[in-house]
Amino acid sequence: MSFEGTYERANRRGKELQADVPRAVSARYERRSGRIVIGLSSGLEVGFLPEHAEGLDRAGAAELEKIEISPSGYGIHFPKLDADLYLPALLEGIYGSRRWMAARLGRSGGLSRSKGKIAAARKNGKMGGRPRMRTLGKGK
Repeated sequence: MSFEGTYERANRRGKELQADVPRAVSARYERRSGRIVIGLSSGLEVGFLPEHAEGLDRAGAAELEKIEISPSGYGIHFPKLDADLYLPALLEGIYGSRRWMAARLGRSGGLSRSKGKIAAARKNGKMGGRPRMRTLGKGK
């Protein structure tokens, strides 16, 4: 595809996005609630806890206070952290890269306390704890 074709396609996609997805018009960190609050062009405000977003999960209040909005209104930038979030993804509940989201999902699964997991832990405890990992060494 030529440059002109790519350019036209990108402009068309940008106009579709602007028609379908509200843009950020304001962003702030609220110390009292500990939330990032983003004001949208639709008049709605959305907020989330920084620990739920990649790049913000270990940030302090002073690092979260300066927030910049990209000219398109779809990028949220935290200059003190050099972290960026994409508003359409945030609105879909995607707070980071696939790898980061998968790690968080795995961690929450490991913390679950289902009846089956509790029963398995008790059974292993009665037998002396978790079985040791067997490794294949020389001559075995």
